[in-house]
Amino acid sequence: MEETPADFQIKWHGDAVVVLPTGNIEAMSWDLIEQAADMVMAPLADQKVPLVVFDLSEVGYFGSVFLALLLRCHKFVKSRGGEIILCGCCKMARELLRITALDTLWAIYDDRESALDAVGA
Repeated sequence: MEETPADFQIKWHGDAVVVLPTGNIEAMSWDLIEQAADMVMAPLADQKVPLVVFDLSEVGYFGSVFLALLLRCHKFVKSRGGEIILCGCCKMARELLRITALDTLWAIYDDRESALDAVGA
C-alpha cells in the first residue's frame, strides 16, 4: 500500500488496483491531483489489461478537479484495453455522474466487494 501526498491509498486486489481517495479530494490543488493521477497510473504501466476500482466510500462530494482525474485515468486505462469501475458513491456523487452522463462511461457498484466481483479480482 502506498499513499500519495494527496491522501490517496492504492491497494492491489488480485489483478485490480483499488484506489481509495479521502473525503477532501475537492479541496486538493491541481498539482496534487496530477501527482495522484501519476501514482494511480504508475503501477498500471506493467499491466497488460489494467483494471481499476475507485472506491469513493470516503468521499462525500467531488467536482471538476476529481472528474478530471477520473477522465485522465480513464483515457490511459482504455488505451490499454482496461476498465475503470466506481463503487461506494454517495447519492450526491451518483447524481453528478448522472447529470454529466459519466455514469454511462463507468460501471458503478454499491460497494467494493461487488465491484471486485464484477472485474473478477
